[in-house]
Amino acid sequence: MPLLPQHGITRMLTYDYIIIGAGASGLMLADALGKDPYFSDRSILLLDKSQNRTNDRTWCFWEMGKGEFDDLIYKSWDHIHVSDKTYSKKTPIAPYKYKMLRATEFYHDLDSKIKKYANISFLEGSVTALEDKGTAVLVQTNTDTYKGKQVFSSIFNYKELINQKKYPVLQQHFIGWFVKTPQPTFDADQATFMDFSIPQKGNTRFMYVLPFSKTEALVEYTLFSEHPLPVSEYEAAIADYLLTKMDCHDYEIIHKESGNIPMSCYNFNTKNSKNILHIGIAGGWAKPSSGYTFKRTRQKIRQLIPFLKSGLPLNNFAKKNRFWFYDLLLLDILQRDNSKGHLIFGTLFKNRDPQSIFKFLDEKSSLIEDIKVIAACPKKEFILALLRRVFSF
Repeated sequence: MPLLPQHGITRMLTYDYIIIGAGASGLMLADALGKDPYFSDRSILLLDKSQNRTNDRTWCFWEMGKGEFDDLIYKSWDHIHVSDKTYSKKTPIAPYKYKMLRATEFYHDLDSKIKKYANISFLEGSVTALEDKGTAVLVQTNTDTYKGKQVFSSIFNYKELINQKKYPVLQQHFIGWFVKTPQPTFDADQATFMDFSIPQKGNTRFMYVLPFSKTEALVEYTLFSEHPLPVSEYEAAIADYLLTKMDCHDYEIIHKESGNIPMSCYNFNTKNSKNILHIGIAGGWAKPSSGYTFKRTRQKIRQLIPFLKSGLPLNNFAKKNRFWFYDLLLLDILQRDNSKGHLIFGTLFKNRDPQSIFKFLDEKSSLIEDIKVIAACPKKEFILALLRRVFSF
């Protein structure tokens, strides 16, 4: 447990590990450390500005078979729908299921597990500074200073990402309405993955619909672009979609959610050090080409646990692979001409089955499978992006 300083010296609690942020990445890391016997004698601090969390988000991911969080899943779908102005395709995705997890159930479950680990403390505090001293890290909050041998931080500074010019930066930004209708409106067996039939207005814009029943759904207006919109524009688009695409004139808005996920191949490892590792979105764990973060975070933590046992410096953890370069080419295309998104994704889902696409996005496909997926996309755009990127290095 934390070491107390000698009498007469300013009190500073010392831990083996400090995790900053009790969101998805922080909680999953704390749970992974807590249940592994190897770390049972290590003192761990989970530090967050508040222990009172709300149902502030939903996470969705595709998965084969039974998963770690299946008992918490709010709804799952075995078909997805992708469309644009020229086609509409409902496709079975077996052996995958598309799963939805609400923050309420996730936070409650992880909190209850972490409270049972005797070596983990949960304290409140807003972090104002981090400093790696070489042998330990000082964590300054608004009220106290802590010392950690190693620190895992989910604090994300969007300005630093945007200010660099080497890598393109897009944002996946969205507003969603949880709606309830008096009449059957939705197909509860399929998730609308991407509906590009809406006006693109020079961007990559699509509707995302997750039905919970015939009368309840999350309807979300999503963009891949450089800049967010005024709130009124998202909400006008959702209202128009319900009216014109779903013939839904009467509905109640039960809840609203919004989000903004960075899409970039920026080298997030430059912010890490020997004893500081950024995790979650702050660590670049969001998939650059899609924005999916929850499942990818779980995969990263599974890799991080054995890495910690190796004793290597934390800034040795991040590694680039060929999928990083694929993502970079896509983002280069979309930054150069943001309207190309519906063409790329639409063509991809027209020409390849979702199972192949999911495997590719999970970075589990072989090189031959990669080529087949990439070949299903518009070739001219990717060839030009490849040439521009190669000759820019």
